[in-house]
Amino acid sequence: MPARALLACLAAVIALFGAGTVDAQGFDFDSVDKLARSLAGKPYSRNTAPLPKALKDLSYDQMRDIRFDPSRALWRAEKLPFELQFFHLGGSFLEHPVRIHEVVGGQVREIPFDPADFDYGKTGLDRAQLRRLGFAGFRAHYALNTPRYKDELLVFLGASYFRALGQGQHYGASARGLAVDTAERNGEEFPRFEQFWIVRSDRSARELTVYALLDSRRLTGAYRFIFRPAAETVTEVTARLHLREPVAKIGVAPVTSMFFHGENQRSPVDDFRPEVHDSDGLSIHSSTGEWIWRPLVNPRRLLVTSFALTDPRGFGLLQRDRAFTSYEDLEARYDLRPSVWVEPVGNWGVGRVELVQLPTPDETNDNIVAYWVPQQALRPGQPYEYRYRLLWHKTTERRPTTSWVVQTRRGQGYAALPEDVIKLTVDFDGPALRKLASDAPVTAELAVNGGQQLALIVHKNEVSGGWRMVVQVRRTEKDKPIDLRAVLRNGDSPLSETWSYIVPAN
Repeated sequence: MPARALLACLAAVIALFGAGTVDAQGFDFDSVDKLARSLAGKPYSRNTAPLPKALKDLSYDQMRDIRFDPSRALWRAEKLPFELQFFHLGGSFLEHPVRIHEVVGGQVREIPFDPADFDYGKTGLDRAQLRRLGFAGFRAHYALNTPRYKDELLVFLGASYFRALGQGQHYGASARGLAVDTAERNGEEFPRFEQFWIVRSDRSARELTVYALLDSRRLTGAYRFIFRPAAETVTEVTARLHLREPVAKIGVAPVTSMFFHGENQRSPVDDFRPEVHDSDGLSIHSSTGEWIWRPLVNPRRLLVTSFALTDPRGFGLLQRDRAFTSYEDLEARYDLRPSVWVEPVGNWGVGRVELVQLPTPDETNDNIVAYWVPQQALRPGQPYEYRYRLLWHKTTERRPTTSWVVQTRRGQGYAALPEDVIKLTVDFDGPALRKLASDAPVTAELAVNGGQQLALIVHKNEVSGGWRMVVQVRRTEKDKPIDLRAVLRNGDSPLSETWSYIVPAN
């Protein structure tokens, strides 16, 4: 190649990748933040080459036929505690490549895509045409449940989505890096993790550090994730955001899940399974010490509610019901789906926890999302940092020390009620209730908005040892939801968390 042509080729390569590189020496979180700040000062640009038609036309089942070869996992030959495997691009849902790097001793090495790492099954794809493709995402494996086998521990795949597992858990709820204008009329913006830097651990490591660069039309962000696998896997998150332009609503620490039907909402289809959901409620712990429990629903139309707070202690989408007989699904094992708890580090100030519930016709879509919205709007020109922990747990649920809601059931009993009357049966349990005599003066403090209270009964549940509250209400505002809040009391002393329930509009 002539010298002039060679220089032109090199210049083109630098122009393509120069804006997305970092100093390979002494790499850390500030290195990613420097890149995020630099990108925020420039117009958003996404120069992603289109996928080859043979890849883009792959069906969902064909994509599942492309598998990474475990024997070629990164760090397997070195026998390190963690191993990395990678996801292939293809289809209509995995179109955007991400750059993935390994960090060793503060130095950065980009991990090249190699089609030899994959088994293409019956897809008929030609490896020779895929050499410069790139990755869709990655997953990390670790000996989580037994030292004899490295389980899948965490996944980063698609936009800013990721999820992790603790011991004895099956994938369910997911987390996201950020939510932007969720449920707003102008449409949601989905930031993407464009690059990852994964720190190579030594043989004694018990945690994995991942850095990520977030980018979208109106903002950028630097992220650090520290995963500590255990019975309750902990993810330490640091996010530093930089805005290109103002954003109407920022959702910090979003958690997404699925609710199709449950004990408070019958299945819309003929389903042998009593309940189908990854999470059955939103739990909130306020700085005042109050605990709030909001059972989830599958509404007929978009339902957005919020809880105003200052410096929240935590919130999350939980799967409280752990009985297999509540689900009867041997494949999905909804009884083993993790609860995901967000625990802020430091003070987050004034804002709200917002819960968005979307209608879904089946269990294939995540239709639930909860996140923190700061009251003060974020503006360009200064960084905003949020630090928090994500707890992926199954048997170590965060809940009050007094008592909590065990179940919320909607429906009439043996006595027929008028069609416009809604009956809810709520069971509470916990140490504060179990020590009470059956004739203890337990009452419910109930507030009703958008409905008329017809009946309120509280009595001991002789089977469980807890207490049961029965509520009957009638809708007073047509086509509007009914908002209910209740707390069990013994005189002036609260005995339970706050039960907060929405009866969706018809």
